[in-house]
Amino acid sequence: MKRQRKLYLLALGFLLGAASNLLADGPTFTAIDFPGATSTQAWGITLGGDIVGFYVSADKATHGFLKSRGEYSSIDFPGASFTEANGISPHGDVIGDYAATLTGSGPHHGFVLSKDGVFTTIDYPGATYTYALGMNSRGDILGTYTFADNVSHIFVMSASPFSANGRFIAIDDVPGALQTVVLAIHGSEIVGGYTGADRLGHGFVLSDGQFTTIDAPGGAATFTNVVNIDSRGEMVGRYTVNGVTHAYLLSGGEFNTFDYPGATFTGATAISPNGDIVGRYSDANNVFHGFLLTGFRLACVSSGS
Repeated sequence: MKRQRKLYLLALGFLLGAASNLLADGPTFTAIDFPGATSTQAWGITLGGDIVGFYVSADKATHGFLKSRGEYSSIDFPGASFTEANGISPHGDVIGDYAATLTGSGPHHGFVLSKDGVFTTIDYPGATYTYALGMNSRGDILGTYTFADNVSHIFVMSASPFSANGRFIAIDDVPGALQTVVLAIHGSEIVGGYTGADRLGHGFVLSDGQFTTIDAPGGAATFTNVVNIDSRGEMVGRYTVNGVTHAYLLSGGEFNTFDYPGATFTGATAISPNGDIVGRYSDANNVFHGFLLTGFRLACVSSGS
């Protein structure tokens, strides 16, 4: 990584007069709030601009959502009281988890919602908790599962019915890690985060069986993760320095950091094939909102990333 660079962005609503004209074609934030929700988080985006995530309604229930062509629709697994949409595949399949209780306590099950509206439950054999977190273009599903011992494990559910252990393939933790968390899959590459022996959080990429650690440059970060990766190998995620959490785009070896204007927490969660970034931010009242950031990748590339 060559250097750390920060681009200071202004929300469109704050731009006035000549400044608005100058930055009209530059990076732009758009807030994502499900109508009537008390909080919203965005966790996935497709090439066509469809965005998924989850929100909390006034009755404190958690629902998944899809925003497509400017219109919001709820995603609720049939019969469940708690549903989260954690990602969306390149083909438009929504990946998530659900639970019977309003608060999400108790057993969880993973699910896939196909583009034609069919729900399929994903349960690791014998597990108490199963979370589906991502799906690649082949249909392989990344997730985690927990048995009664409450120890979390990682799996890939292969799209091929001839894989080891039925269709489930075990994924090892980062060597020497105290805990490993996976977050997304693209092709055969898996990204996430881990807690090292130093008790700090680090991001990682798993490619061709090899783990590569990703840390925010400068040595001051106490936490870094990688939440998504695209076909160019560009990564997005978040990191924390002095108790403040920022989002980043890692592109061409450059670590480009950004914050939603006025936010106390900013985290990037996904990047589309054309470079649009979605994520979540927390306001002064500690309420989460989703966001869409357009033009940032182009600005980074144009300036030498």
